[in-house]
Amino acid sequence: MLHSFVRSMRVPFLVLTPVSVFLGYATALVSSLRISYTDLLLALVGALLAHISVNLFNEYHDFKSGLDAKTIKTPFSGGSGGLVANPQAAQAVLYGAVGSLLVTLIIGLWFLFSVGLLILPLGIIGVLIILTYTQWLNQHPILCLMAPGIGFGPLIVMGTHVVLTGEYSIQAGIVSLVPFFLVNNLLLLNQYPDIAADRSVGRRHFSIVYGERKGIMLYGNTVMATCGVIVLGILTGMFPELSIVCLFPMGIAVMVFFGIARHGTSLGRLLPYLGMNVGATLLTSVFLGLSIIYG
Repeated sequence: MLHSFVRSMRVPFLVLTPVSVFLGYATALVSSLRISYTDLLLALVGALLAHISVNLFNEYHDFKSGLDAKTIKTPFSGGSGGLVANPQAAQAVLYGAVGSLLVTLIIGLWFLFSVGLLILPLGIIGVLIILTYTQWLNQHPILCLMAPGIGFGPLIVMGTHVVLTGEYSIQAGIVSLVPFFLVNNLLLLNQYPDIAADRSVGRRHFSIVYGERKGIMLYGNTVMATCGVIVLGILTGMFPELSIVCLFPMGIAVMVFFGIARHGTSLGRLLPYLGMNVGATLLTSVFLGLSIIYG
């Protein structure tokens, strides 16, 4: 049962969380004379537990709806398969989702008292996304498209910055747009192998409603938007000149776009591009954070 529970947490995907927290830490570090590393650790734990909670809720509901039994499992899509292999773990996964969310709320309350009401809007939006993502947001293509990016972009990046500095920042807001676009694209592409299965249980994410070709074009437009944020950030002085290094991993995302536009989205051809897309997402964010700190 423990193995199925851990699988249902989707541990490999959790790396997204510390990367987003790192971006918030980077903007806080260059704008504040003093950083509380205790608060940074609490922010990281809270964000990780929020991510674990939404993953566990997703696994539980996808198992209960029968979707998990229909998907083709890949390293990037289809769910973990933990509950398909061990249905007896379903109740434990549900309890784990609720428990993770409760601890996240406790950490949020701590920051509410220590930082103030500034953090409250971010916390409310985050909890709503966790509770509604699988069963409601997946019925609304635009909301489903944007929810992951909002979580890993503005909510985590800005949230980390606010709890470390006690204030909002224009720079942190612009920085948060990079993971916002990148993570939206990450989930957009990772949904392609599951389109038929998702459609069969009534999901209505972007590529189901508007078609696979429009999804590919949206991916390309979002890549350009990410590059635009980086370039404009440098030109306006919000990012240091060193941030130009972020365009190198974004080159991987450009290759992904031309690859899927040319070869299509059949599973065999798509899988290498899914891996490249993950690399572009993580490396671009890490490079941006490092460039802010050392630029």
